[in-house]
Amino acid sequence: MSAHSDISASNVNLQRKVTLLNAVTVIVGSIIGSGIFISPVGVLSNSGSAGLSVLIWAACGVMSLVGALCYAELGTTLTASGGDFTYIRTAFGSLPGFLYLWVSMMVSFPSQQAIIAKTFANYVSLPFFPEVECPPSEELRGILAGVCLVTLSIVNGFSVRLATRVQDVFTLGKILGLLLIIIMGIIHLARGTTSSFQDSFDSVPGQAVSPTGIAQAVYAGLFAYGGWNNLNFLTEELKNPNRNMPRAILIAVPLVTAIYVLANISYLAVMSPQEMLISQAVALTFGKKVLGAASVIMPIAVALSTFGAVNGMLMASSRLSFVGAREEKLPQILGMIHVERKTPLPAIIFMCFMSLMYLLASDINQLLNYFSFVFWTGVGVSIAGMLLLRWRKPDLERPLKMPWILPLAFILICVFLVVFGAIGQPIDTVIGFGIALSGVPVYFIGVYWTNKPKWLLNFIDAVTVMVQGVLLVAPQHLTKNE
Repeated sequence: MSAHSDISASNVNLQRKVTLLNAVTVIVGSIIGSGIFISPVGVLSNSGSAGLSVLIWAACGVMSLVGALCYAELGTTLTASGGDFTYIRTAFGSLPGFLYLWVSMMVSFPSQQAIIAKTFANYVSLPFFPEVECPPSEELRGILAGVCLVTLSIVNGFSVRLATRVQDVFTLGKILGLLLIIIMGIIHLARGTTSSFQDSFDSVPGQAVSPTGIAQAVYAGLFAYGGWNNLNFLTEELKNPNRNMPRAILIAVPLVTAIYVLANISYLAVMSPQEMLISQAVALTFGKKVLGAASVIMPIAVALSTFGAVNGMLMASSRLSFVGAREEKLPQILGMIHVERKTPLPAIIFMCFMSLMYLLASDINQLLNYFSFVFWTGVGVSIAGMLLLRWRKPDLERPLKMPWILPLAFILICVFLVVFGAIGQPIDTVIGFGIALSGVPVYFIGVYWTNKPKWLLNFIDAVTVMVQGVLLVAPQHLTKNE
């Protein structure tokens, strides 16, 4: 898949422009999407009681922090960008790394970006289509989702600093929206509205507390914390990663945990558990009950949250494609950088294009069911690779080293989530596994087969040089120290 173009530039490199604040907002903005605003129902309905649901939100935050700290060790030991692809490839070899890259780049990331962009489109249009009888058309939502994706791709292609500032602003916006929910909940609690917390560990009428239900609640809760590893895709652009990566994690994940727990307490302070269970969008129901005419703030908060989440995912997914190409697992053009802007422009354009294609799919959510196991499999294999590298390469410099019990515990959590997901949705898991294995022939044709015909290499060279001229991009120049 790699061409042999001689075009290069000695000063073409990713720039370390991501500060500690930017790193925190990347993590917070990636974790907080639309879920906490729309549907904490999954945790409540499966846990069976209000009190237990709040404890599960807190426990999932602690588990996510453990996983994120393991990734802090990975990110400070293997300092290249690319996240799980870099870690799996280093520990287990080229083919496993490529299969993760294949599924994530071709389906997982772009389908998630498309879904979140559609959620943005839905909620940004709600103030103009407030009536249930007259919702925005599917065509309008598709156009707005496309505008969201293209706008953020332009921002990311123009400047890393601008992209991080967008992330900062929209993360602040979603936090302010959640703080409004928390403050209104505190006010209701101060007024003595505590009925939801009386005998809060008793089963909600119509629900039951069971081990299976608790497991499903944990699964739903951990899904809501997804995105805590996105900073690892940008390691090479993070200033002083040995210091700022663990600091960002220790700030961001506990902050999100506190917000999630307090937001759920606030929901329960204003609504009964039964009201929450029948709500299609908890934050919107909450807003109507406490804000009245000002409840339009809630869909705006959801729109801000999803816009920032798309930006964070686009930053991460484009770096995954960029590193995959740089390591000669994808077409070389995707591993090039704009010579002036110092952004991975071709990778950004490619991920935008893939996401736009998924906007045309009739049922994108089904794809997420197929690949829900990809995230947890990738995380579990990456952390297992961390333990393997401790044994194989004990002399690697490790600025941060977690006690062995933490990665081992999180690997067990990942195994539980993958197995539990397979039991719950066996057909979807088999289909997803089959699509992942479809990357095997692609790997052997595109990567393993190095003795390609000269005419094919010449064609790849010609296309690569043409795109380089159009986009003004060149291969990254790495020094010996890099």
